[in-house]
Amino acid sequence: MSVPILLLGRDGDSTRIVYNHLVENFGPIPAIIEKPKSRLEMLKIRIRKLGLSAVISQLGFMFLIRPFLRISAQSRIREIERQNGLNCHAEYDEQTHQVTSVNSDKAIDLIRSYQPKVIIVNGTRIISKNVLDSSDAKFINTHTGITPKYRGAHGGYWALYNGEPEQCGVTVHLVDSGIDTGEIIAQKTIRPAADDSFETYLYLQTAAALPLLVNAVNAAVSDTIKTKSVSGESAVWYHPGFFQYLAGRLRRVR
Repeated sequence: MSVPILLLGRDGDSTRIVYNHLVENFGPIPAIIEKPKSRLEMLKIRIRKLGLSAVISQLGFMFLIRPFLRISAQSRIREIERQNGLNCHAEYDEQTHQVTSVNSDKAIDLIRSYQPKVIIVNGTRIISKNVLDSSDAKFINTHTGITPKYRGAHGGYWALYNGEPEQCGVTVHLVDSGIDTGEIIAQKTIRPAADDSFETYLYLQTAAALPLLVNAVNAAVSDTIKTKSVSGESAVWYHPGFFQYLAGRLRRVR
């Protein structure tokens, strides 16, 4: 069975918004949804990459600050959803498959069975070469940051933190084996309001990315997609630490 579009994602508001927007524009599509990594596994990976002290600081932010940010941001999130027609509440349809990982044998078998023309990636772990080689489809990702300078997590927040609002935005790009290093299809900046924060940037960025993503899918299906190579300063970003966030807050970066 050959299909034009397949979604690879990890469940969450962003993936549901992207999925429902694709369905609205292209009709029902199959989806492969992976389970998130365990917290212990994530901790081990972060400690290897960043060191124990940095990870402890990040945990302080995630457990002592972020829950309060999330609560205070609820009304603004709902406002952004209404203003942009974002739908993160509708369920996936019967063509949705749950897998332990997008890199699992089951995920590869499903991709091969669907023979998609385009594979939309959203929120997954790094996709392995085995998966990328399992299909001739174009793998397209929506990244919440301007690449290559703001790869990794929370690119919009870090651009504002570093005093570079012109780098606060989204990138739609082809997927390769790196972290947000694929060739760029389109980019767009956003301008957060005074009442936006770490918890609302994602929704603004996702809303900005949706038209770019639809255009990219149409181009990929018709074999007219155009890209530009990635060049310039490049870095991978993670969650802020406890004191990093407070330092940004003093400069009105919320």
